[in-house]
Amino acid sequence: MPDKTVAIFGGGPSGLIAAERLSALGFAVTLYEQMPTVGRKFLLAGKSGLNLTHSEEFARFAMRYGASAERIRPVLQAFGADELRAWADALGAQTFVGSSGRVFPKAMKASPLLRAWLQRLEAQGVRILTRHKWIGFDGNRLTVEKPHGVEFVDCDAALFAFGGASLPKLGSNGAWVEYFRDRNIRIAPLKPANCGFDVDWSPYLTEHFAGSPVKSVTIKSGAGTTQGEFVITRNGVEGSLIYAHSAWLRDELEAQGRADLVLDLAPGKTVERLAHDLARQNSKLSSSNLLRKGAGLTGVKAALVLEFIREKEPNRLAQNIKSLAVPLRRSRPIEEAISTAGGIGWDEINAQYMLKKMPGLFVSGEMIDWEAPTGGYLLTACFAMGIAAANGIADWLRN
Repeated sequence: MPDKTVAIFGGGPSGLIAAERLSALGFAVTLYEQMPTVGRKFLLAGKSGLNLTHSEEFARFAMRYGASAERIRPVLQAFGADELRAWADALGAQTFVGSSGRVFPKAMKASPLLRAWLQRLEAQGVRILTRHKWIGFDGNRLTVEKPHGVEFVDCDAALFAFGGASLPKLGSNGAWVEYFRDRNIRIAPLKPANCGFDVDWSPYLTEHFAGSPVKSVTIKSGAGTTQGEFVITRNGVEGSLIYAHSAWLRDELEAQGRADLVLDLAPGKTVERLAHDLARQNSKLSSSNLLRKGAGLTGVKAALVLEFIREKEPNRLAQNIKSLAVPLRRSRPIEEAISTAGGIGWDEINAQYMLKKMPGLFVSGEMIDWEAPTGGYLLTACFAMGIAAANGIADWLRN
């Protein structure tokens, strides 16, 4: 339907994939991006290896979305990990499954994939206008600030795909929230997701171990038990293992005013084995030598124990090694987070991702109130929602 026009606001994966789907269906699509280029967060995600999606079986994959799992499951069934891999492969990315089950393009970067994607969009007639910032509603009109003035966008349907409020320097600053609240759209407060946490480290630990990875360790929380690694920072802790538990830890801090990061520093040994090995050591050994000889803990792992525990009695020390409680002070600021929780409530949108109170206006991606851990789950859902919203727009315009 080339006589029907669609405006898309936001040049991240959700907006771009919606533009691709709608232009392929014959709609005239214009995408507005406030930054000088599109896909800035997408490019950042690929700096250390673009983790597109995950290869685990669907039922487990779909449960990664917590309280929003049942809402997100249908869009993943329509465009999930397999479909995303096929899409990326068709653009020349040649994806592969890593040892952790995560899926990457062979180039490991986002830039070649984004270049090929933009070429496809151009070939399909998508018009991309950068340095065009949406600045709200004027009555029923959509207002955009461009380099030389302001214009009103005339379209038959619009999709908002702005993202949340993490990494604002790349464009996701949450400025859209108040405009939608003014239209009586319920929005849960934006919070950091996949974030680090502050810890009151001693000067010794900060000086000697800031930047050190803590490897082969297990974290236990209300979110479950996960093994992996994280990093000690000057402020506290961060890294993939922390992010897997960050939603639970953040909510616990918010509800209780405190939360402990519970670490198993020797996941390959039982408490009984550790206690036995520690009891065999000379009682005159220093704490650091006792940890080294009796538990095999050196470097940053030993420093973590000594930061909080001065216990040398074998059974109690073994218990602490297996369940070391690191008190967290607060989440790191939302500006530093990888992603955002909170956003437009699910009850504000229909199954086609259209705002119930604003017919013809659709939303997708991190603007909606959901979150997921890193590992490809975030990106997959953003792509899937972009496709779902595009299909919703097409159905609405046809009908």
